[in-house]
Amino acid sequence: MSHDAFISHETIEAAESGVLDDRRVAVKDNISTEGVEATCGSAMLADYVPPYDATVVERLKESGATIVGKTNMDEFGMGTTTETSHFGPTTNPVDEERVPGGSSGGSAAAVAAGEADLALGSDTGGSVRCPAAFCGVVGIKPTYGLVSRYGLVAYANSLEQIGPLAPTVEEAAELLDVIAGPDEHDATTRKQERDVDYAAAADGDVDGMTIGVLSELVSGADEGVTAAFEGTIADLEAQGAEVREVSLDSLAHAVQAYYVIAMSEASSNLARFDGVRYGVSGASDEGDYDGNWNDAFARSREAGFGSEVKRRILLGTYALSAGYHDKYYKKAQDARAWIKRDFDDALAEADVLASPTMPVLPPKLGESLDDPLQLYLMDANTVPVNLADLPAISVPAGTADGLPVGAQFVGPAFGEEAIIRAASAVE
Repeated sequence: MSHDAFISHETIEAAESGVLDDRRVAVKDNISTEGVEATCGSAMLADYVPPYDATVVERLKESGATIVGKTNMDEFGMGTTTETSHFGPTTNPVDEERVPGGSSGGSAAAVAAGEADLALGSDTGGSVRCPAAFCGVVGIKPTYGLVSRYGLVAYANSLEQIGPLAPTVEEAAELLDVIAGPDEHDATTRKQERDVDYAAAADGDVDGMTIGVLSELVSGADEGVTAAFEGTIADLEAQGAEVREVSLDSLAHAVQAYYVIAMSEASSNLARFDGVRYGVSGASDEGDYDGNWNDAFARSREAGFGSEVKRRILLGTYALSAGYHDKYYKKAQDARAWIKRDFDDALAEADVLASPTMPVLPPKLGESLDDPLQLYLMDANTVPVNLADLPAISVPAGTADGLPVGAQFVGPAFGEEAIIRAASAVE
């Protein structure tokens, strides 16, 4: 049964054989695939065909994977439900009246429905972990710099990472093994000091591991989500993990800081979509620009962008404008530094930190769009990780009212092995 997970079903056969032979992989539609559309879920790029492969796509082909299509997403990654997609929403395979999460909702739904064995998404503020939690699959947001962003259409450069989605922790780790590593095309990537086998870390051994439970992120969750999460933590404690409560004062400011920074970067990044270099033409009905480029620019963006993208561009431009830069953007960056210090201090005392991935169960279609602020607050548990440049994983942790609940584990920078080990013990 289709859940509208795919924008394009075009199959890209593997160029070589390797560790992902015979594995079907779906790729989020903001990741460049040579000769196959990359729309970002937007009318602005509805006909855009990239002339090159993203580094992660090259590595998929080299590993023997077959790419089975490009998956639906919130427009330019801006959303938590896939409902902002120009092509319409994806439905949740667990309950077709509900959203699959976003912005990588198509990738998570494709894996949950068995339409792909594995998938790639991108995570700017939770866009891999949110749909993983809502669809009952595993999603990893790697440390910033572990996976190349070359070929990822930028939303907020300093926050986003490409990450894997899979039915199990071990399979997600196998995909991470394939895509991780330095890239000469992306100066933000970093070479590891030692060879790492992420799949081998999925051994389920948490005996002696210290898990810090983030109290602020548990207390704000719905009752059913909290109950499922607390049951998961109790099970890990029974397996030999030491559990302690951790409180981070800075988390109260994470959502506000995140959206100021993300919208500001979006305002800058999306300026390139002007109808000349990229996007819908802003020419008049007569086919010319009437000698006024500004009018053509405005027409292009009016036609090409949806309402949520326009909202974020406007807010980001405002935050960066003269007289408001220090009031909003600089303060947001100060809060980001505080959040990172808090996480680093907490991870000096614990191997991993834990919380529910999402504080709520997947909403019904149409429930969230009328209240953007409520939609943004749904990201409260995921955005702090991106602000701190740390790795995190979402793993299925039971159900509430018959719907999936995810547990999130956060590790130190380049500490993916620890979060994979903890998540595998949950399975």
